[in-house]
Amino acid sequence: MSTADRRWRGVSLRALGVNVRIWCADASTRALLLEHYGRMRQRLDRADLAYTVARPNGRWLLAGGGVGPVTASDPGELLLLLDQDLVVQLQRRRPDLYFVHAGVLEVAGKAFMLVAPSGGGKSTTVWALVHHGFRYLSDELGPIDLRTGTVQPYPRALALKRRPPAGYPLPRTALCTSRGFHISTEAMSGGIRATAAPLAAIFFLRYAPEATRPRVRRISAAQASARLYANVLNPLAHPEDGLGGAIRIARQAACFELSTADLSATCALVEATLQQQESVPCPSPTRRPRLARDRRS
Repeated sequence: MSTADRRWRGVSLRALGVNVRIWCADASTRALLLEHYGRMRQRLDRADLAYTVARPNGRWLLAGGGVGPVTASDPGELLLLLDQDLVVQLQRRRPDLYFVHAGVLEVAGKAFMLVAPSGGGKSTTVWALVHHGFRYLSDELGPIDLRTGTVQPYPRALALKRRPPAGYPLPRTALCTSRGFHISTEAMSGGIRATAAPLAAIFFLRYAPEATRPRVRRISAAQASARLYANVLNPLAHPEDGLGGAIRIARQAACFELSTADLSATCALVEATLQQQESVPCPSPTRRPRLARDRRS
């Protein structure tokens, strides 16, 4: 811990090239934020964005950025409020990036995205795929540099709204809150991609619980552009209200509709699909999950 950190109980982060400092009123709050954002931790000489987290009367009080002060009653609510505002502030400070609501993974130097609305199974599928050797960039945010066609990492903790299937158990260190389960990046068995990676493929997820097996089909650039545009967070920051960016991305990447069912079979189908793309070799052999227990708080 640096001298500055000891003095102000702060958490210093560098996210998408933006320097962020969060002042914490107590050590337990600081530990919570380090667990959530620790992979982005970095010593800073200055801050582009600052927050304070106080804790009067046992509740959290968040201020800074574009919020506040707002009150959170438990750790899950605090992390949600901070996550939401931080993503908005990053968009304002990095209008050059094309922010997509997506999970992002990497293999053999190439990135692929899992795109779906909230509750569409992105994070659960990401959690399963890291067990199969894919490296983690994010479970919620895919910031694309349109000039280079690369995706920037945003490796905060992975968040699951519900417990995953038995084949992909929670680690012992998972934090259980009112918002679900939070899994530190330290628990990612596939590892972390810390630098930008060229985007090679996009999967648009559709959860199909009635299906006996998952299905995948290649879709056209026109179809992919429309689906991608519906999941862009900052379209108005770009020329043509962001539509040109969606078309450009869809033309450069292989795009698929993925109907998900059994999670293990879905992961196998993703691997097989990527193996058919010559530029995206997959891990071999396939890794299997390690059994673990979760921690509740």
